Amino acid sequence: MRDIPEASNSYVNNVAKSTAAIEVINLSKRVADASGELTILHSVDFTVQPAETLAIVGASGSGKSTLLGLLAGLDTPSTGKVILDGSDIFALDEDGRASLRKAKLGFVFQSFQLLAHLNALENVMLPMELRGEADAKEKATAMLGRVGLSSRLKHYPKYLSGGEQQRVALARAFVTEPPLLFADEPTGSLDAATGEAVIQLMFELNRERGSTLVLVTHDPSIAARCGRTITIAAGRLV
Repeated sequence: MRDIPEASNSYVNNVAKSTAAIEVINLSKRVADASGELTILHSVDFTVQPAETLAIVGASGSGKSTLLGLLAGLDTPSTGKVILDGSDIFALDEDGRASLRKAKLGFVFQSFQLLAHLNALENVMLPMELRGEADAKEKATAMLGRVGLSSRLKHYPKYLSGGEQQRVALARAFVTEPPLLFADEPTGSLDAATGEAVIQLMFELNRERGSTLVLVTHDPSIAARCGRTITIAAGRLV
């Protein structure tokens, strides 16, 4: 067989290196405080493969939510890189990062982050409308039905329970079928029974769509459902 030229080998290697869903390289975050400078994250490195489920665990104040915000490009690091689906997100400006999130990322916030002036259907339609999708209403209606909220389409967030609001947030995150899904303490505001139902639904939707799931949690039983767990202590991977 004819040898592959060196340039081709280089191309093959680069393709192989770019197959990770998430690459975190030497990621650090420092902020100024009254005593000087506080390091929240210290030179974090890890890789997440497509369709992998990863839990980030650690004590309160360990830096895990800061890490998730950096992975989503919602904050900027002091040093390091985050490569999402082949794109170096901090080589982009703020508008570029917003466009990347719109195209590739769903985010489930602990505090739901629903828009109070929009009803459940409108909240779920919003990311598709921002993308210019013509069938946003049909897709949003179907997804709210999938999470058991067909009878609550016209309800505003203040008329929904915590569990219902989180299910709307899940529907909004999943409706665009993003390749990446991030969740920050997705059951932190819920009672045990409601939290269990939400987590079960989140993993069901994730399996159906084959997305890469990264979640921050303090609950070891939730972390145990993920394929892999990393622990953050005092801003360092342990």
